[in-house]
Amino acid sequence: MVRDYLDGAAFLGRGWQLLRRRPGLFVLGMVPAFLVWLVLAGLFVLLVLNLGGVTAWLTPFADGWPDPLRDLLRWGLAIAVVVAAVLLWTATFTGITLTVGDPFYERVWRGAEDLLGPVELGDGFGFWESVRDGLKLMLVGLGIALLVLASGFVPVVGPVLALALGVALSGRMLARDLVENPLAARGFDKAAQARFLEPHRRRVHGFGMVCQACFLVPFGGVVMMPAAIAGATALVRDLLPDERAQAFVKQSRA
Repeated sequence: MVRDYLDGAAFLGRGWQLLRRRPGLFVLGMVPAFLVWLVLAGLFVLLVLNLGGVTAWLTPFADGWPDPLRDLLRWGLAIAVVVAAVLLWTATFTGITLTVGDPFYERVWRGAEDLLGPVELGDGFGFWESVRDGLKLMLVGLGIALLVLASGFVPVVGPVLALALGVALSGRMLARDLVENPLAARGFDKAAQARFLEPHRRRVHGFGMVCQACFLVPFGGVVMMPAAIAGATALVRDLLPDERAQAFVKQSRA
């Protein structure tokens, strides 16, 4: 079971290997991610600068508490607010970036397909489907952020457990979004994708969690997004037996 998660996580490295052969795809994939990151970074700094006021506003009932208890509660809640903001950041960053950057990322994953070997492909789901998926990812991120925020009232342990849960839940959603277009280009609709991915859910989930964890690192989302797109394409190839053989032959000749 653990091996399946690790096997899935390894495809982020496969994505890097592909982009090393086509550096232009890496640079192209960074463009929308960097622009979205700049906007969200400004909002995050604004939150941190006003963190004391935010925690006081969330805990008016503690105004009359003795200093040690009040400070302990508000420091714990401040940590939870920051963790929740980071998780919401990553979900929002990913959702917006995949939506506005869809034309860029289509070139990235199709370029990765070319590097892995010829295969007959159709169109992906298109822009409006990407918008819907991006909004869904942001809503999931909002729900997870609220869970983390609520956990802030449980000192120390609450935010840590909620962070781990947030990475697991967000990673699952992220992985499904990343493999969606390569599968759609092969004729898989939403229902067919769900059925196809079910036997491989641990590998897909492992891939999504390692991508999500990298997105938590400052500037990590900008650098890792192109590799995640290429890695998802390689993962789809590996899940399809016929195409796995083609990709193996192509890579062995490269």
